[in-house]
Amino acid sequence: MKSIAISGSLRGNVGKRDAKELRYEGKVPAVLYGGKEQYHFAVSAADLKSLVYTPDVHFVDLDLDGKKFQAIVQEIQFHPLNDQIRHIDFLELNDKKEVTMLIPVKLTGTSPGVRAGGKLIQKLRTLRVKSLPANMPQVIEVSLNSLEVGKSVRVREVKLDDAKVLNNSDDTIVSVVMSRALRQAEQEAKAAAK
Repeated sequence: MKSIAISGSLRGNVGKRDAKELRYEGKVPAVLYGGKEQYHFAVSAADLKSLVYTPDVHFVDLDLDGKKFQAIVQEIQFHPLNDQIRHIDFLELNDKKEVTMLIPVKLTGTSPGVRAGGKLIQKLRTLRVKSLPANMPQVIEVSLNSLEVGKSVRVREVKLDDAKVLNNSDDTIVSVVMSRALRQAEQEAKAAAK
């Protein structure tokens, strides 16, 4: 899995007034938990853009005043009006402890159903995956090469080595449905055959 390096400075004061001052300075209050200790720190809002505003998933190499940690983003709080990051939580990774992450789904190949005029509908863009950090996939590839009109790919069809998909096994990831134009063409063909 790809990593992004972010450095932060530990916070002496923790509270609303301190958090408000940090945001005014262009920083985001943050917390790191899941290890032996919990750390409250501040990071530059600009440093978080490549981590938050992307469809990709990353591990985070945190440097907090010289202390190094590997973590993942656990939760992000946004301002309700302007989408600025108000707070971010990081979960410290442990090589022996499983972690759950949302991993993006990447569609590969070309569906014969789409070539025939069907419409491709992707219902799940991410899947919840649980595994050890070393086994976490960067993306989950779903092949469309055998997807005909009226067929779909379900979660149970995704096979991962050393990782488990936590979504409901009956959930549809992607399907090909009959488009309006294809349905109309079939009806015209039936009418012409009569």
